[in-house]
Amino acid sequence: MSDATNKKIDVRPGEELNAAEIDAFLKARIGGLKGEPLIRQFASGHSNLTYSIVYENKRLVLRRPPFGTRPKSGHSMIREFRVMNALKPVYPAVPITHFHVPDEESPLGVEFYVMDEVEGYKIDRDMPAGLNFDAAKNRALCESFFEKLIELHAVDFKAIGLGDFGHPEGYVERQIKGWNGRYEKVITDDVEDFADVRGWLEAKMPAGEVGHAIVHGDYRLDNAILNLADPLKIEAILDWEISALGDPLMDLGNTLAYWSQAGDPGNILAMRMQPSNAPGMMTRREIVDFYQAKTGIDCSHFDFYLIAGVFRLAVILQQIYYRYYHGQTQNKAFSTFGERTNALGRYARSLIEGSNIR
Repeated sequence: MSDATNKKIDVRPGEELNAAEIDAFLKARIGGLKGEPLIRQFASGHSNLTYSIVYENKRLVLRRPPFGTRPKSGHSMIREFRVMNALKPVYPAVPITHFHVPDEESPLGVEFYVMDEVEGYKIDRDMPAGLNFDAAKNRALCESFFEKLIELHAVDFKAIGLGDFGHPEGYVERQIKGWNGRYEKVITDDVEDFADVRGWLEAKMPAGEVGHAIVHGDYRLDNAILNLADPLKIEAILDWEISALGDPLMDLGNTLAYWSQAGDPGNILAMRMQPSNAPGMMTRREIVDFYQAKTGIDCSHFDFYLIAGVFRLAVILQQIYYRYYHGQTQNKAFSTFGERTNALGRYARSLIEGSNIR
């Protein structure tokens, strides 16, 4: 990810790395590194901490969990590391990884892994200005992006050694009950409990999965890097921390929970993290139809999966806000996340009440 296309900042107070210690650790494990490292932090991302470590001849990325209280099953560095290693030969759109360090061997005191930095265009709220994409190119990029998700869901996970990466049977039930339970543990006195939304999700769960696949869990355009020579090509997909084996429609629902479009409530559009409303981008309904046509999976009851994705997003933000609320992180950007939790929970409620959610 080049500096011109993915913003880097000075390391935030309280999140520093010991440069000398990290330098020695990296040079002992990656041959040929030259010079002293320049360590900065990627500004994007609200969860795991991502550092840029630049040598004279190599650009690396270090990923570690956040400081403070973390959910037991969240922020798993070994999951990111393992799934990318297994996918790389059959699904090239992942970075090259170098090594993973468990908690007990880590100079940071927590697990982390190191990968190559991927050069390319990094998308944020809006398309990079230098691309000058029109509506037709935006549409082509949108299709390319969702074709890459379909390609991921088609990977034979057993054939690449990920048969034990999880238990796909019962995935929907575990997800719904798991996220509901996580929310109960991080409710603060300035957010609603959304017991009605949680109850609806448990009552409306389908009996099983539509299929079993590798699910990314956080598949968004702002987690994609576009090829420098051909920006309609997805060079890499990042942030695999909550990847698993599960129901591909749950993955699509999670993705479309982030996919803001014209007609959404203003406070939902304000949280937009990607250019999903740019001219030419498909609507949620068009994406669901596109996915169904390409995969043959029946998406006629997709409403449940979208509502599940919206409430899951509310829980994720609330988990982050909980750390801020209790003084476990100093990042002021998290101060409004409680308000966002309420907005998303109320949006999920409105979808349940019968809005046209696709």
